[in-house]
Amino acid sequence: MTTFLLIRHAETDAVGKIIAGSASGWHLNARGRQQADRLALRLASIPIQAIYTSPLERAIETAGPVARNQGVEPRTIDDLGEIRLGAWEGMAIAELDRREDWRRFNTFRGGVRAPGGELMLETQVRMVGQLERLHALHSNGAVAVVSHGDPLRAAIACFLGIPLDLLLRFEIAPASVSVLHFDDWGARVMCLNATEEIPV
Repeated sequence: MTTFLLIRHAETDAVGKIIAGSASGWHLNARGRQQADRLALRLASIPIQAIYTSPLERAIETAGPVARNQGVEPRTIDDLGEIRLGAWEGMAIAELDRREDWRRFNTFRGGVRAPGGELMLETQVRMVGQLERLHALHSNGAVAVVSHGDPLRAAIACFLGIPLDLLLRFEIAPASVSVLHFDDWGARVMCLNATEEIPV
């Protein structure tokens, strides 16, 4: 059985304000760097065999302290990257909230494509495919996967049997950990969105 530690990258200045999407150049801010350091301490008691990360800077920077603490070299995989949101990338969320296509996307995640981007279903397929591949490589032990909110939601939704249209009903916070037990018979979500803070 593979124990996947599904980690969302820590905070950047874009979180909650701007759609960073698959664009590079967004680095952890001061709070995000603190979150990444605390994350490494939270995971210190778990022997992690391997760390895989999205190729985007904010994910690599989040994986760094965990990797150093564990003595494991992180490896990047393109398919663990953020959902590709095309023309929406770089736009402020407040501006997008006035757009009909954005509102449709957030109502019908299963079937509305971002202009010039991906369907959420395509994101889900690549994420689940990578988890299956990594399970085959690491059939016993813990593996950390550092990715982004929507791809992690999409993967977790698959294993919980939740339709993509309902993705926004659960949160994946910055620097949170969700735990997935993955075996040949299937997968079980053991923990969802674990953070140091109580969301109220």
